[in-house]
Amino acid sequence: MAPARRSTVDDSISRTALLDATESLMLEEGYAAVTTRRLATKAGVNNGLVYYYFGTMDGLYIELFRRGAERSLARLRWTLQSPQPLWALWELTHDFSSNALTMEFTALANHRKAIRTEIAAYSRTFRTLQLEALSNILKGYGVDSERWPPVSLILAMAAISRFLHIEKDFDVDIGHAELIAVVEREIRALEGDRRPADDKIVAGQAS
Repeated sequence: MAPARRSTVDDSISRTALLDATESLMLEEGYAAVTTRRLATKAGVNNGLVYYYFGTMDGLYIELFRRGAERSLARLRWTLQSPQPLWALWELTHDFSSNALTMEFTALANHRKAIRTEIAAYSRTFRTLQLEALSNILKGYGVDSERWPPVSLILAMAAISRFLHIEKDFDVDIGHAELIAVVEREIRALEGDRRPADDKIVAGQAS
């Protein structure tokens, strides 16, 4: 008798369960804790399904990274439609910089070339999208693009957020409030005080 074929629904559920289990283990214990046996136990499936769905562990990591990256891209697009895009981008940058899963993937990329390549590709996509939007936004605010190149401001916000997050992990916060105040003072000069996000933006971030 031929073995019963798995349904598309079963495949989708099992595949998603493995991705969710990988994300959970990475967040709870770090990427080094991820093994096929532990994933199978946590997801409630046979450990052979890891290779059935993803081919290799690199394939599993890449699919998990892509899932998160696509969600982040969608959130970025919504953010850039905000009535106060600089405030929204600054807040989003804070969220991205403190994302524990992103930090785990960054560490993993030091050991797996395929992951590093994937992160680099999505990073370029993010940077291009930010640059295109911010160039138009700053132009609309009358900002001199030669004195304040948009790409330099994007990098500055990202670098500040990431560095503050790294220091905070070591319980170092000397000067943090002052630096944040400087950045927010300049944003406030262009967009005024931060207003509550509208329902459309909130819905986009939650999707």
